[in-house]
Amino acid sequence: MASSPPPTQGLVLGYTTAHPFSTIPLKDRASVQALLATVLDPLEPFFSPLKARVRCPGATAVRFDQTASEVEGLCRPLWGLACLLAGGGGPYRGTQWWIDGIRAGTDPESAEFWGYARDNDQRMVEMCPLGFALAVAPEIWEGLSARERGNVERWLGESVNEKNMPDTNWLWFRVFANLGLKKNGATFSQERLDADIEHLETFYRGDGWSNDGPQGIHQMDYYSSSFAIHFLQLLYSKLAGEEDPKYAAEFKKRAQMVALDLAHYYDEEGRAIPFGRSVGYRFAMVSFWGALAYADVELPAPLTWGMVKGIVMRHLRWWQTQHDMWSSSGTLTIGYSYPNMYMAENYNSPGSPYWACLAFICLAVPETHPFWTSEEENHWNVIPKVKALKHPGHIMSNLGGHCMLLSSGQACSYPMKGTHAKYGAFAYSSAYGYSVPPGLFTLEQYALASQLGLSDDGGDYWKTRRLSESSLTTTPDNIPVLTSHWSPFPDVHIKTYLIPPHETKTPNWHLRVHHIRAEGRDVLTADGSFAISNQRAADGRYLDAYDDDATAEAAEAAAACEGTQPRLIGNYDLATPEAWGPGREGAFAVSKGAVGIRALESKDQGGGRTATLVNADPNSNLVESRTTIPTLQGTVKKGESVWYVTGIYAKPSGEGVKREEYLSGWETLPEVPGWLREEMGQ
Repeated sequence: MASSPPPTQGLVLGYTTAHPFSTIPLKDRASVQALLATVLDPLEPFFSPLKARVRCPGATAVRFDQTASEVEGLCRPLWGLACLLAGGGGPYRGTQWWIDGIRAGTDPESAEFWGYARDNDQRMVEMCPLGFALAVAPEIWEGLSARERGNVERWLGESVNEKNMPDTNWLWFRVFANLGLKKNGATFSQERLDADIEHLETFYRGDGWSNDGPQGIHQMDYYSSSFAIHFLQLLYSKLAGEEDPKYAAEFKKRAQMVALDLAHYYDEEGRAIPFGRSVGYRFAMVSFWGALAYADVELPAPLTWGMVKGIVMRHLRWWQTQHDMWSSSGTLTIGYSYPNMYMAENYNSPGSPYWACLAFICLAVPETHPFWTSEEENHWNVIPKVKALKHPGHIMSNLGGHCMLLSSGQACSYPMKGTHAKYGAFAYSSAYGYSVPPGLFTLEQYALASQLGLSDDGGDYWKTRRLSESSLTTTPDNIPVLTSHWSPFPDVHIKTYLIPPHETKTPNWHLRVHHIRAEGRDVLTADGSFAISNQRAADGRYLDAYDDDATAEAAEAAAACEGTQPRLIGNYDLATPEAWGPGREGAFAVSKGAVGIRALESKDQGGGRTATLVNADPNSNLVESRTTIPTLQGTVKKGESVWYVTGIYAKPSGEGVKREEYLSGWETLPEVPGWLREEMGQ
């Protein structure tokens, strides 16, 4: 194994201490091996005496029992360790911890026995990395006695093959439980394995895309690609290809098709677009690309292995810049760029984030593979800047300095915290992340980034788009448009149009247009832009009024070229006149780049909206813990039918972008297409 920093047993990250993860210069396979060690090493103090459980820092509860939570802590890092061992990158100094843990955890007579799975048991999820590890790392199975192997057979096979499982990507986890046993000549169920594969086929929708569940729901997030379905299809094609050549070939074919879509989710800086649930798995969002190499997939033109390598390496490098995602002990936390329980799902235990180790599938790829021997390349040199994706219902764009997706129609099929923000927002950005509500009282808590909220009680409680009927069309000038129909109240109906940026004229703007019919009640409206950091660069204090002095001398000053318009007042004195401005003039905030919003409709059409800044509650955004959201507010009276034409501006900071240029496109407004003006009756 490549050299890495000294073992981090007892690691304590102080005020200025950098996590070893951030200190590895990533350039080749050996450096990624060293990176993995910095993820695994801090777990050492948190192993139980017999090594069967890992209790990561954080005493937060989840919807399943504490033992299962600690089994997560042990099994999820196996994704990384197994990939390292499979690629011949060992030995890793802690390999025996996991062998000992598997031995004790599967032994019914052990004080640390995991317990057999019941119906819909979280233990079923952790059987997936364990099954994969058994399949690809012979030293694990060989490290067990005959009796201990029998215990593994019973725990991994007999306890799951006759149990009910959720009708989702979970079925893949049982496939890998059986596959791990099969690879070692142990007792397994070929009948169950085949039946699960056949049923998972019902999730397929076409063009390479699978839904995370059966007919009747529309949920195509990272579980459809890197977190589960495509990732595991590719691993299956590698491990079971000789016995099941039909599906192995089919899964590779689907990966070839979907790769040309998934490439649009990763920008030049390595950031992925956060969308949907479980984004706390962080760098697992890039695992699909390493799995392509592991499964020996022939890349579809125009992609090259240099481009695939670039996606993976840039992504890992970006996460190296996210210094706040670690606990003081060096373990991954629940959250995204920083610890955040507001965005967590009810199944996120302290060990849950280690699903991120899927990203290390690239370490199972031989060092002679072109994934490793190629020079890194930029895939954005060869793929379209704007592309409509039929099956997820997205319009993707890489214009104006960030990757963005416009979205309609997706919704989680079961109750989930912040589900409207994770699936129902209009736009998701690689630069700005989405925001979730830390509370449910007033706009500050709802944090309506890239959402339209409506209130019928004067602004205390707000409803947004969650369920909608959507369609994806193309205009006569070949511009994709997303349309959705939704009803926040039974007697309030909205038709929303989402139009991507214009590549040459207004690359920093996208349009969202709402036709609102308030048939049965008065409603207040709040239309939010992206959320942006609400901190001054020099001292971290909240943004002041925008200073537009862009002279060379002033640009060196702390307050130059940052701030808000109108002035950001705060949460409790919004009646202050200077906190508001005309909707046509809009509102913007400038810190790490600029975001803004303007009302482009006439006063007669939209009733005269006003512009302000919503000082979002802290920790509502995934990427920035303190944010503000430029917002347009209005009123629609009972019986009225109005048109809102909203322009959303975004120009992130980045290499080569000067601070005085953040608002360079603010005065160049996007045009409302002629076909839409006709529909609006103009």
